[in-house]
Amino acid sequence: MSELEAWHARNDAYLGAALAWLRLRLELQARQLLPQPAAVAAPNTNDTTASNDTSRWNFFRRSSAADAGKDTKDVPRLPPPSDEAATSAKLEEARATLASASQGEPPAALLLLARQLGLSDFERDILLLCLGVELDTRIAALCARAQDDPARAYPTFALAMALFDDPAWEALSPERPLRYWRLLEINQPGAQPLTTSALRADERIVSYAKGLNYIDDRLAPLLSSLPQISADILPASQQATVHSIVNTLTSARKPVGPVVLLGRDRESKRQVAGAVASALGIHFYRLPADVLPTHVGELENLARLWQRDSLLLPLALYVDAHDVDKGNGADGSLGRLTRFVLRSGGLVFVDSRDGASASFDRAFSVEVDRPTPDEQRTMWQAALEVDVADDIEDGGDLPAQLAGQFNLNQDSIAAIVTLARQADGAQPLKERLWQHCLSKTRPGMDRLAEKLDAKATWGDIVLPEQEAGLLRQIAAQVAVRARVYDDWGFRARMNRGLGISALFAGDSGTGKTMAAEVLANALELDLYRIDLSAVVSKYIGETEKNLRQVFDAAEDGGAILFFDEADAIFGKRSEVKDSHDRYANIEINYLLQRMEAYRGLAILATNMKSALDSAFMRRLRFIVNFPFPGVAERKRMWERVFPAQTKTDGLDHDRLARFNLTGGSIHNIALNSAFLAAQDGSVVTMPLVFEAARNEFRKLDRPVNEADFRLVKAVGQTA
Repeated sequence: MSELEAWHARNDAYLGAALAWLRLRLELQARQLLPQPAAVAAPNTNDTTASNDTSRWNFFRRSSAADAGKDTKDVPRLPPPSDEAATSAKLEEARATLASASQGEPPAALLLLARQLGLSDFERDILLLCLGVELDTRIAALCARAQDDPARAYPTFALAMALFDDPAWEALSPERPLRYWRLLEINQPGAQPLTTSALRADERIVSYAKGLNYIDDRLAPLLSSLPQISADILPASQQATVHSIVNTLTSARKPVGPVVLLGRDRESKRQVAGAVASALGIHFYRLPADVLPTHVGELENLARLWQRDSLLLPLALYVDAHDVDKGNGADGSLGRLTRFVLRSGGLVFVDSRDGASASFDRAFSVEVDRPTPDEQRTMWQAALEVDVADDIEDGGDLPAQLAGQFNLNQDSIAAIVTLARQADGAQPLKERLWQHCLSKTRPGMDRLAEKLDAKATWGDIVLPEQEAGLLRQIAAQVAVRARVYDDWGFRARMNRGLGISALFAGDSGTGKTMAAEVLANALELDLYRIDLSAVVSKYIGETEKNLRQVFDAAEDGGAILFFDEADAIFGKRSEVKDSHDRYANIEINYLLQRMEAYRGLAILATNMKSALDSAFMRRLRFIVNFPFPGVAERKRMWERVFPAQTKTDGLDHDRLARFNLTGGSIHNIALNSAFLAAQDGSVVTMPLVFEAARNEFRKLDRPVNEADFRLVKAVGQTA
């Protein structure tokens, strides 16, 4: 027989002995209510199990006046006791049997419940009385007899006070365990007194007493089970976090408040909490913060039910409050979360991104990060195994490239490698892995940013040699940053500035957006243009919140962030004259710090470089000036502006390069001339290009000199 089977046998034996003892007490109470013949001797004064307080036994006795003229044939009657000494002997025997069944460790379920929830002996007996009705059909009939009323086939507080030794009125208090822990349900209709109202044991408690231990079905729909994991499978940095939490919980002299897990990665926090639960040997459940009830009474009931279950089962709760906004009021989601956590007790983990620990007393806050870049590199190497050598044609260090570009946890890396291996093998493994990484980390920030379909390549952009060289330096730094930061030790010396920031400054149409597309294509990364109209808010604090969402969403995959017209938000800090100036400066300060902390590539484009804050300019890694194109650059633009599929005839690129236009205007002219040719059913010719150029000059409010648009047909002739 296993230990569990042996315990169930002892628990059943205890319940059997307890119910037998209870039946004898009820029978004795019922007999005491019967009229006693004068010849019957007085009760045995040596019987320690029977009370000499006759007023307590007469609690339910009907008076002769109450019974006068009343038909009592339906009231069940027990014959008067023929031998009081025999009854006392049976009670003493039942008490001894119950005491014997109470021995052993772990104790029977009812005894363990009384120990865990702090029940007195009298309160435990009240609960036993309620359990008896559920577990033994004879006890309901005995309750009716003991209360001298066939309609009261149920337990009451009054019956318990008359039935058991050492009754205490405080057992009825809402602050005492029976009612505080919702062990009993009280049916008190109308103006019926509390003492005579029907009592019923909670279904969860009945099952517990029988040895069936499970999560309360009022909690179960809100919870989901989380797996326990061994800390050994976690990377070293997260193992250290697990050991720190376990040591704090086990060595604390006073109960530790909630363990608040800070950080952006939900999965890493769940794994750390699961490893702590595994080390402590307790079950682990997740509760989303958004399912917490809004009504205070319902929230209080939920907290007590959870705390009760955490005492009856070894449980830990993981409250997923990752998206709870710390800025809302006490009546909002943070207020409900705080009240629930403070009232629920037990071991509670709170997944918080915004530092909700300030709301909790004695909170133990722990920062949980994803594995370090070195650890991620090791994970990639372990997951890829021999495929690194077999599938990489260029001989590059693929694990280092992936770890340097993407910030992923252990499960994500394993899942990506599995998907890449299962995908179509026509692509090299490196390309498959890269694409799956992009899909996994593609930021979900559609409300705040626009994903640009980057099509421009190095062959499409025309810049002076110096500026083109700076662009290639930016691309090279992004590609090899893992080697510099990790292999060469710079990461250990730097807290900020691990990302790459660049400013593209120049007039409209000089190629700033195209340059961002070129970098995105060269690095095979997603490019997002930040919609400043959606980010900047007139409400205090909202701009920082929106920007945090942008940076956090892009962080994991190192997406390229492109802030167009950045001077609108990265402008100079102003003199503080009122609260609006102060909060505007706070926004700029936040941006300066967040830009430095961002580990990807952030590009700012502006038409007014002088409008940017000088402190921000110092923090930029690159500043690329996009000058107005000269004649040589404009000629190269005209040579490349028409796609190979577009039919042209007689275009004079030298002549067109004389037009003092930016690359954006040249593109517009080429596109419009192509439409003119399509309408005429012809090819693109110089007259059509000139016509489109005239329209572009007029659009820009620039004078049109017709002498610049004359075509020379032959020597000495003009058209």
